[in-house]
This record gives sequence, structure tokens and C-alpha cells, in this order.
Amino acid sequence: MSKLYLIFIMNFLLLYHYTVTAALLLVLINFIVNNILFKNVASFAQTEQVKNSPPLVSVLIPARDEAKNIKRCVRSLLKQDYPNIEILVLDDNSSDGTGQIVRQMRKKDSRVRLITGKPLKNGWMGKSYACHQLSKHAGGEYLIFTDADTIHLSSSVSNSVNCLTANNLDAMSVYPTQIMVTIHERMLITFISFAILSFLPLVLIKKSRHPLFCTAIGQFILFKRDVYKKIGGHESVKKEILDDVKISKQVKRCGYKFMIFDGSGDIYCRMYRSFSGAVRGYSKVIFAAFDFHISIQFIVTMLISILFLFPFILLPLGILIYDLPAIVINLIILQIAIIFVIRGVLAIRFKSRVLDAFLHPLSVLYIILVSVDSILQSKIGAGIYWKGRIYDASSNRDELKLVKDSSEECSPDLGSK
Repeated sequence: MSKLYLIFIMNFLLLYHYTVTAALLLVLINFIVNNILFKNVASFAQTEQVKNSPPLVSVLIPARDEAKNIKRCVRSLLKQDYPNIEILVLDDNSSDGTGQIVRQMRKKDSRVRLITGKPLKNGWMGKSYACHQLSKHAGGEYLIFTDADTIHLSSSVSNSVNCLTANNLDAMSVYPTQIMVTIHERMLITFISFAILSFLPLVLIKKSRHPLFCTAIGQFILFKRDVYKKIGGHESVKKEILDDVKISKQVKRCGYKFMIFDGSGDIYCRMYRSFSGAVRGYSKVIFAAFDFHISIQFIVTMLISILFLFPFILLPLGILIYDLPAIVINLIILQIAIIFVIRGVLAIRFKSRVLDAFLHPLSVLYIILVSVDSILQSKIGAGIYWKGRIYDASSNRDELKLVKDSSEECSPDLGSK
């Protein structure tokens, strides 16, 4: 090779690795700021208004074939230290006795109410329609939408209401502690907190009213009742796969204040219990997160690969095969160090396995493979699956159609996401 060509290659390598390192340093800075802003709901004191006259809080639980989870969830909510609460469970055409379990609990505590869900209407996603029906029966000044597979410690409601009022917010979402047992769960689910705290600037969620800067998790969302009605409730997101994220953006779009908080220590959830359940669950949401645009998803997947996977591939190649200069090797080592710092801090903060931080490349591979699967399932596969229902999104998202509704095919390990 000519000297000129070697100089070109070296300059390209340096430019590439300086750019990747700079990008990762920006990610690290954003991550540090986000860790400060991502406050725990337990850190806010009770306001005098809530203390002197606690408003009624309606806890709303959509439940479809949740016989294995619903009793534990409702029991945890009945033990709340908040004094003014009602718990509404919507039995969304279950086939496993979910409704009967709630009826028995109703006999023991009048705060529990069972709502029998109506057949799914055309043009609605199942969970959004369940939440919409629940809101019609709720009497509370505040509405909490939570999933049937969540477990709440006694302060979850009071802390969230205190947090909302102390921050003068109109709505908020609380991120539970995710219970992860299998390696598949740990590799996939930890990427949620990693992605949010690394990429999303929380300062813009707090300060900006632009809907782009917003997100939520459907495991726990709290609204002021009047705000929920003014934004159009779940009817405003009735066709959306990512109803939780989209309704948070709707709050911003309508000019109201929204923020996300850390609920670790207050709320727990095990999203999926098997590899197939985790893959199906994530396949349902990843393609939808990019509004079903393959090109955008491809670009983002490539950027994630360049920043968070390629350094682990390039380091052994650069040392063992290509004998790259020390400056390039040092830049790659710095890139990997930044990634490990982020993963390590996350593991410590959320009390997950610190050693899993060293499996980061495997975690990224999981996400990439599921990302590809999400496109295949949506475009050429069976469709988008949620709780025994399959929706067709192969042609036009605005014409999302229910193509199969069979609760018999609902697998309990798919969770309620």
C-alpha cells in the first residue's frame, strides 16, 4: 500500500474514533445530568393540601387473563397508607377467572370494584380501550393507571400524589423496579433504563413543552382527572401501540406539565417470564417506537451499534489482527470504559447484578435481533401481538386492524405491556 493511502486510512480511523469517543462523552454527560433529575418519588414531602384534605384517588387496572397476578396486585394496593382510594379493575374479556377473583376481593373490601369490559371496538388497541372504559367509571380527582402485574408497597400512591403536587405537575409516570430473573430478561429489560437515562434529555422533559421530549411507562401513570379529560384521555391514542408514550406526548401537546420519576422501592414489576415472552413484548413496541419507519429504525440501530457494540468488536481486532496504533487502541478502551461506567452506575442505582454490566455487548445484540424481529412480525409475520389479540400493521398504521382476538392463545408470560 502506498504511503498516501496509509495516511488516509490513519486519518479516517482517528476521525472515526474521535467522533465516537466525543459522542459517548456527550452521552455520559447527559447520563450524569439525568441521574440527578431522575428523582425518586419518595423524596418529596407531603403538601398541606393533600395532608389536610386528601382527594380521592382512583387506581385503574386493565386486566386481561391476569388470574396469576391480579390478586397480588390488588392486595398490595389495599395496603396503601393513602386514606382516600378506590381500586377499579376492568376484566377485559378474560377466560381464566380474573373477574371471579376480583369479585371475591370486592366482598371483603368495598374499595375494590369490578368493571366488566365491553367487546373491543374497531379502531382501538385493546389496552387503550380498557383504560378508556375504566376512566368512565372512576370518581377520583386523580387517576392512576397501573398494570395488573405490578406490586405496590404501602407508600406508592401517597408518594406519587405528593410528588405530583410538590412539582406542580399535571401528569407523571413512575418507573418501577423491574424484577429480572433469567438472563434473557436481564439483557433486554435493562436496556430500557439504559436507553432512557443515556439518550433522552430529562431536562427537556421538565422544561420543554415540545411533545418530542417526553416518554412514559404504562406500568404507572398518574393524571389529574381534569387534565386527562382535556387531552382526550386514551381515546386520543386509541390506535397507538405505544399508548403510554403517546399519551405522555399528548399531555405536552396540549400545553400541560409532565415528568418521569424513579419508583424503585415503591413499585415492582416482572414484565416477562420467558425468552419468547420478552421477544414478543419488545417486538410489539420497538417498530412502533419509530412510527413503523424502517429507514429511521435502521439508522438508529446502526448508531447504537457504532456507539455501544462496535468498540467491543474493534478492540480485539485492533490488537490481535490489525496491530492498530496505540492512540486508536486507547480511544477504543476509553469508549468501552465510558460504557462500563454507565452500565455499572445503573446496576448500582437499580440494585441489579453489577456483573451483568460486563455482558453489555450481549445486551445490545439482543436488542438488535429483537429490533429486526419487530419489523418482520409487523410487516410480513402474523402481526402485532398483545394479550391474545393480533393487529395488522403491514400496510398502514392509521388503518390498524384487529385480525384475531383469541384469549385462549394468550400466554401468561407475556405480561401486560
